[in-house]
Amino acid sequence: MTNFPSNIVNEYRRKGILIDTNILLLWLVGSTNKARITQFSRTQKFEARDYELLVYLLKKFSRILTTPNILTEVSNLINQLGEPDRSKCFSIFARDIVQLDEIYTDSHTIVAADQFPKFGLTDCGIVNVAKGNYLVLTDDLKLASYLQNIGIDTLNFNNIRVYGWK
Repeated sequence: MTNFPSNIVNEYRRKGILIDTNILLLWLVGSTNKARITQFSRTQKFEARDYELLVYLLKKFSRILTTPNILTEVSNLINQLGEPDRSKCFSIFARDIVQLDEIYTDSHTIVAADQFPKFGLTDCGIVNVAKGNYLVLTDDLKLASYLQNIGIDTLNFNNIRVYGWK
């Protein structure tokens, strides 16, 4: 195993990590039922070991951040789960939301961003919150590339999965 992202993790350990929609969804579905990860259309690209890696990674940070837009997307996606996992996942969501620092940016500010037509409300909100403040964890290549190009430190979870970092 390599320690590829160790330096960046150490840099943001106290500041915090902002987790994107699919990563938060993986965390919640995995916390509900690890076997469901590969069966749910929104998380089927992940495996139970990815959930374990995510939990390990998140424990390294004193703050885990999100936005209301990310939480709304995750809630809408959880609604696509079948029962009983849907109800269990919402219960875990309600229980674990206290672990997340939710940072609000009004939509008027977000939609004024030049990149809004290309990235939309949630991703532009991530840019607004993270810039100069937090590390971003995403599995969205387009978003990760954009964030890195504008100087926002970003970890692409897919790269971490490939490297098997711990």
